[in-house]
Amino acid sequence: MKIYRRLYSGFGPQHWWPGDTPFEVAVGAILTQNTNWGNVERAIGNLKRNKLLSVRKMHAVPPDELAQVIRPAGYFNVKARRLKAFLDMLAEGYGGSLKRMDKEDTQSLRERLLGVNGIGPETADSILLYALGRPVFVIDAYTKRVLSRHGVLDHDEPYEVYQDFFHSSLKPDVKLFNEYHALIVQVGKTHCRPGKPDCEGCPLHGV
Repeated sequence: MKIYRRLYSGFGPQHWWPGDTPFEVAVGAILTQNTNWGNVERAIGNLKRNKLLSVRKMHAVPPDELAQVIRPAGYFNVKARRLKAFLDMLAEGYGGSLKRMDKEDTQSLRERLLGVNGIGPETADSILLYALGRPVFVIDAYTKRVLSRHGVLDHDEPYEVYQDFFHSSLKPDVKLFNEYHALIVQVGKTHCRPGKPDCEGCPLHGV
């Protein structure tokens, strides 16, 4: 919590995750793999202009057509297949309803998401936390870089070790997990960058 308080004091609330609906947030979590958020926003804008940002319409559109619409997100053919796989799971397991999916317990739902081709722990947990409001802490490259540089955990520890650290150290609070992860991303982008970090002015300097 000391790290959280320092980050919050330095950066303020981050207002994550941008998205008008839980489905849009889930789509964004898949599209943001290996790209920056600006590219994802352009791809989501294309989906909205083409009136494809719904489970039914996106599920019905051919994969090659979907790939062209989401082209700004990069790796568009791969991501189109991943979106289709997610939509297939949603259709087969929950009748295409996120509300129905949201009734499943968190652990079972996480396992089902991890069974979707192209969805790993970070993407699955982003969907759980940001789209469905489950208290699951998201671990990403920023998290590992920031915590390892401050001697909290070794950088090469697996995803589960990092996640267990947060889950065991913090109360299961969706709002806290949301804000904390967003703040870690912010400090990772502005100060704790790959290569040589810019520690001057960083809220965690001296921690």
